[in-house]
Amino acid sequence: MYEIGELVLYGSTGVCRVSEIKKQGLPDSGEERLYYVLKPLYQSCVISVPVDSDKAFIRPIISRDEAERLINLIPGRKCEAYHSRAARDLTQHYDAMLKTHRCEDLIDLTMSIYAKKENMRRQKRRFGSVDERFLKQAEDLLFGELAAALEIPRNEVRGYITARVQDAEKAG
Repeated sequence: MYEIGELVLYGSTGVCRVSEIKKQGLPDSGEERLYYVLKPLYQSCVISVPVDSDKAFIRPIISRDEAERLINLIPGRKCEAYHSRAARDLTQHYDAMLKTHRCEDLIDLTMSIYAKKENMRRQKRRFGSVDERFLKQAEDLLFGELAAALEIPRNEVRGYITARVQDAEKAG
């Protein structure tokens, strides 16, 4: 069970703080159930989710050390762009990577879409809306979790990663 004040990753919402754990009655049954009250760090809403729910994905955020380790791995990662003419295939591929809720997969997803975007730019072709939408989702989730783990503002994560990758390239 998570503690009040703990940061967790909640589904596709991203990083949330457990603000409360409360008992709540179930409609029509009279039973009470424990709920986490979650406050997303980067959205203005409140979410209640049953403590014992197996439908909602929830896990602790990664540690600072894990965030640093993942960023250190970025220069060596080779991520191929995924291509398909069918928007449905693209959506399924990208959605499957998002739903693993693993930072490694989010890094691979963002890097592969960046590579695709750069390739399209060089060819003077239009970047697809499906690619754009999933790039934004992956960045939001990844940068949100890295920001929380590193205790830096989310809008500074891209620069932090860029600086670290450039330092690694200079050293290597």
